[in-house]
Amino acid sequence: MVTVMRRFVFAVIGMVSGAALAATDNGPPAFAAPVLETARLSDLSQLIAALAKRRVVFIGETHDRYEDHLAQWAIVTGLHARGLPLAIGLECFQQPFQHALDDYVAGRLDEANLLRRTEYFARWGFDYRLYRPLLRFARQHGIPLIALNLEREFTDRIAQVGIAGLSAAERARLPADLDRGDAAYRAHLEQVFAQHPQKPGADFARFLEVQVAWDEGMAARAVAALRAHPERHLIVMAGVGHIEYGRGIPRRVQRQLAVPAATVVNGHARALAPDLADFLLFPPSMPLPASGLLGVVLETEPAAEGVGMREFAPESGAREAGLKLGDRIVRLGDRPVVDEVDLRLALSETTPGQILAVEVLRKTLLGASERLRFEVRLR
Repeated sequence: MVTVMRRFVFAVIGMVSGAALAATDNGPPAFAAPVLETARLSDLSQLIAALAKRRVVFIGETHDRYEDHLAQWAIVTGLHARGLPLAIGLECFQQPFQHALDDYVAGRLDEANLLRRTEYFARWGFDYRLYRPLLRFARQHGIPLIALNLEREFTDRIAQVGIAGLSAAERARLPADLDRGDAAYRAHLEQVFAQHPQKPGADFARFLEVQVAWDEGMAARAVAALRAHPERHLIVMAGVGHIEYGRGIPRRVQRQLAVPAATVVNGHARALAPDLADFLLFPPSMPLPASGLLGVVLETEPAAEGVGMREFAPESGAREAGLKLGDRIVRLGDRPVVDEVDLRLALSETTPGQILAVEVLRKTLLGASERLRFEVRLR
């Protein structure tokens, strides 16, 4: 894995003034292209040394790209190894659940209850294994975790009534001086709006307000964390669209609190530009190792005990082992299953092909429940 510093040169053939010129009778148009000077490529140790001088580091992620999360891990652990006191801001957790993160880091809350109290699987849903190593590292070393994201109910409210329609208490959650004047930011969001399906009657102006509020809300939470922890360096981890070109969170943080900062983005398949980020990473593509699957679709409504199954997947180890729809899973291996969180955590520590003991409750013809045990080969 290497990094590329912000150094771009334009190679020019013929007379060029910025962009390629129109073709003439004398030959093809003039040509311009960004060029990377490979002799100046650096590595992660140099990157970490440079980031250690910044109070805030913004790391863009594509949420389901394993290599992006490996880069985050390398940066956080590298900065920690240099003795820097850190705090970590996470888009994957929503602001109303900050107390759960505080309790988890303090050791008052275990992992399963962290996921329950933050409603992680319902509100975020990306494979928890992508974030688990950093969360456990933060807990081990007492590193504050900051919930950056606005909750869905708040952004839905803005989509319905606009920022002007918010109550005074709601409006107070956002900075008074919202930045809506970035033309490049607006143009980017116009492209996003045009390229993605929208609900009937969707309005771009309202869509823009939601995005502005979203970025401003995360930036405000980052600034609050910097002020609350003046001795710590803050690592902000959010979707790359909130980081690249500085147009989402970074500039909004700087508007409220001028601090030395840097942005880090995966440069894979991106058009190179001097303002894309301060540092570009070019890691190899790495899939997250597969975990085992039961081959079932779970019921979403909680019941008295365990987790029910709504249907089987076309290839289902659970069905082949003898489980039936209507059974309620109450134990996987040595882990009791109270709800979906327990089930997902148990499966996250398995591998395809592994044989796992599964206990279920099954209704008998007389209406009572019997406890049955099956050996399931995970897909």
